Amino acid sequence: MKTILVTPRSVTRHGHPSLQRLEERGFKVIFCSPGVLPSEEELLQLLPGCIGYLAGVERVSAKVLKAATELKVISRNGTGIDSVERGAAEQLGIRILVAQGANARGVAELTMAHILCLARSLATCDRSLKSGKWERGPGFELEGKTLGLVGCGRIGRLVTGFALAFGMRVLAYDPMPLWDNPPKGFRFEDLSEVCRQSDVMSLHCPPAENGRPVLTRELIAKFKHGILVINTARGGLIDSDAMLDALASGRVAGLGLDAFEGEPPDDRRLLDYPKVLATPHIGGFTPQSIDRAMTIAVDNLIEALTP
Repeated sequence: MKTILVTPRSVTRHGHPSLQRLEERGFKVIFCSPGVLPSEEELLQLLPGCIGYLAGVERVSAKVLKAATELKVISRNGTGIDSVERGAAEQLGIRILVAQGANARGVAELTMAHILCLARSLATCDRSLKSGKWERGPGFELEGKTLGLVGCGRIGRLVTGFALAFGMRVLAYDPMPLWDNPPKGFRFEDLSEVCRQSDVMSLHCPPAENGRPVLTRELIAKFKHGILVINTARGGLIDSDAMLDALASGRVAGLGLDAFEGEPPDDRRLLDYPKVLATPHIGGFTPQSIDRAMTIAVDNLIEALTP
């Protein structure tokens, strides 16, 4: 039987009605361990014999791809493909398809939640009050502040709209700065200028091709004192050592993280830092985002695997 492996954590734990459409077309659907990212060992067990793979954010190595001799297509329930060894997939003739824009709204709204929580010290105040103390954390209003975006695709443009509604101005760096009729209060700038002028910075870009952080020590040194930084995109975009130094000095007043190099992360230095607000990669973890992503991912599989 034509078999498809399904691994996104939200789906392996709870299932999803869109998978019924695969079964109706004669596909057999199998799952990895529920609610966790599959290891390389588990993928090596499950993926051989599959012709389709509905993948989450787990790493898919060249070793796994070479073992999956019948695999024709990987359909992501998101937009990032950096977790898949693309060179090996191309050599083996395995297509990689994405659910373009499916998670954009959820990630953009979580970005604003992180900004608001950090701007008003909500997490710190909550922890303090519940411990029996009455300590009011400092905060600031967003109106008149500058939001800097690194990456301005669908998510960045949604965040732009939210920020402008709060009275912020928005500067964005994107290697392909294309936006017909951008809104008033928004403009593209180079990355150094975005780093220099921002009161709040949010990352919405893929990892660099060379694997280096996008926010290097040199760029972090250009930040205004007291900036807030948000990363809801990918782990590895920030130089962790430089960010720890910036948090300790006060150059960075708060850091919001929803993406980590390992999930759960092995390096907890930033995660455990008092000025850091962390969430466990929940940007696209809403019923609406999951429904959109799964619908598109299943559509992609059916189109790719149906003669």
